[in-house]
Amino acid sequence: MLRRDIVPLLLAALGFALFAAIAAWRAQQPVSLKPEIGMSRVVISAPILISLYGGDRFLAANLETMRLAATSTDNGLTDSHYLIRAQLVVAELNPCHEDNYYLANGLLTWGGAVDEGNEILRRAMDCRFWDGVPAFFYGVNRSFFDRDVGEAVRAFELSAQRWPENAASMRRMAIMLQAESFNDAQLAMDYLQQQRQSTRDPRLRDMLGLRVVRLQGLIDLRAAQQRYERAHGKLIDLQQLLTSGVLLALPEDPLRLGYELRNGSIELKRLKIAGMEE
Repeated sequence: MLRRDIVPLLLAALGFALFAAIAAWRAQQPVSLKPEIGMSRVVISAPILISLYGGDRFLAANLETMRLAATSTDNGLTDSHYLIRAQLVVAELNPCHEDNYYLANGLLTWGGAVDEGNEILRRAMDCRFWDGVPAFFYGVNRSFFDRDVGEAVRAFELSAQRWPENAASMRRMAIMLQAESFNDAQLAMDYLQQQRQSTRDPRLRDMLGLRVVRLQGLIDLRAAQQRYERAHGKLIDLQQLLTSGVLLALPEDPLRLGYELRNGSIELKRLKIAGMEE
C-alpha cells in the first residue's frame, strides 16, 4: 500500500511525463513559416498544471501568472494570442486571482480581445464577492465596446454594493449611462489613465500607455468625423477624412490593429481569433 506522502510525488512525476511526451511530439511537428493564430507559445492546460504542482491549483495559478507576466512581451509588443490562452487557464485554476483579472482587463480587453478579457472579468466578479473593481471594469467595457447599457448599469450597481467608499461614484455613472449624458470615449480615457497611473510596474505602465495612445487616436478620429459630417454629410469611408482635408493622416495605432467604421461610428478594431469568437 502506497504511503500518503509519496502520492503527490507520483502525481507530479506523471504530470511531468505527460508534459515531456507532449513537448517531444511538438518538437517533431513541421515548422510553419507563417505563424498560426493561437499557436505562438506553449500554454499548459489547467489539469496538467494542477498535477505538476501537487494538486495545489492556487500555487499553479500564482506561478503561471508570474510566468505569463514575464514572458508575454517581445521587443515591447504584447503577445495577445499567448496571453488569451494563458490567462483563461489561470482563471480556470483560480478565478479570484487579482493580478490575472487586472492584467486581462488592461492588456486583453483594451488590446483588442474584448470578449476574452470580459470573460475573465465575469469569472472574477462571480468569485470575488467582496471586490467591486472587476464589476467596475466590466461595466466600463460593456458600455464602451458593446453599447450594452443594461449590462453596464447592472455591473456598476454591483460594484457600488461591493465598494462602499466609491458607491456614490458607481451609482452616478449608472445614472449618467442610463441618461446617455456623458462622452463614453472620454470616460474610458480617464479610466485607462487612472489604471496606468496606479500601477508601480514600469513594464505594465508602458503597455497601458500604448492603449492610451490607441484610445486617443479613436477620440481624434471621432472628432474628425463630426467635422466632416457637418461639412460634407455622412462618412462612408475613413479615407474620406484625408481626401476632404479634415485630417492630414489617420492616427497610428501602436497595437497595429487600427480603427474601423462600424454602423456609422468609428470604433477600435477587435482582435479576431479563430475558435475563440462568440
